[in-house]
Amino acid sequence: MSVLEVVQWPDPRLTETCAPVEAITPEIETLAADMLETMYAAPGRGLAGPQVGAMVRVFVMDAGWKEGKSDPLVCINPMLMEVSEERTSNSEGCLSIPGVSAEISRPAQVQMVWTGLNGGRYVQSFTGFAAACVQHEIDHLDGIITFDHLDAETRAQVEAEYAA
Repeated sequence: MSVLEVVQWPDPRLTETCAPVEAITPEIETLAADMLETMYAAPGRGLAGPQVGAMVRVFVMDAGWKEGKSDPLVCINPMLMEVSEERTSNSEGCLSIPGVSAEISRPAQVQMVWTGLNGGRYVQSFTGFAAACVQHEIDHLDGIITFDHLDAETRAQVEAEYAA
């Protein structure tokens, strides 16, 4: 395993849609292990393929490890199946936009389906911070970054802070 370089905004790969993973190969297994190591070293709670230059639909997350509740997930070809109408706002940071956080409103609960490294299909509901994390990482796979959730004025202000 190795720590990978995290792609930084405004790298154009962060705005591209990722390709589905066709098969779980040794390369995908190595990528997932390296992504987990990179995420923990950063230290972050989630990391998507394009954030390490891998343009495939893979993300890793461990929403509770900083509170001592480690539960690492490797999510291949994830899709949201259901999203709640109830919304919640969280201050979100991003390893690809260091030093910047923004208040983002998202559905409070989501249900996601994904493939694990063992080839099994999983379905799970997420709430709270974990729900925001899932949505943030799927956004990366679709070429959407934190800035894209902000109104024009707020985005300009936050981008100016980042550039400074």
